[in-house]
Amino acid sequence: MDTEKLPRIVLVDDLRSFVDGRVAQVARTSRAGIEALERHCGQRLDELWLDHDLGEDDTIWPVVEVLERAAFVERPFDIGVVYVHSANPAGARKIMQALRRWGYNVRSAAGSPYVGYLAEAE
Repeated sequence: MDTEKLPRIVLVDDLRSFVDGRVAQVARTSRAGIEALERHCGQRLDELWLDHDLGEDDTIWPVVEVLERAAFVERPFDIGVVYVHSANPAGARKIMQALRRWGYNVRSAAGSPYVGYLAEAE
């Protein structure tokens, strides 16, 4: 499989993964999400999937702040689509509003059939 032609996708979610088998880098914390973005700095990221609540006291906001800061200094991340798949409606709205303000292409993906809990291996 030619990895150069695979879409570059990052999923930031503490529990869920892609259930359709797509290849993605998965970050389980906001810190890991920021590190994933930094690894793709200067490269096109085809999709970025964001959950709001990341367990314990962690949320997606540190990741959103990195995206906002980059756009503020006129060096936004090159992201095809940011999908917000959070089950937290108020949090999802705030994420979408913040990122749209900075020109990111953002879509709601709440209830997406592509993101879910994987069955644990026996």
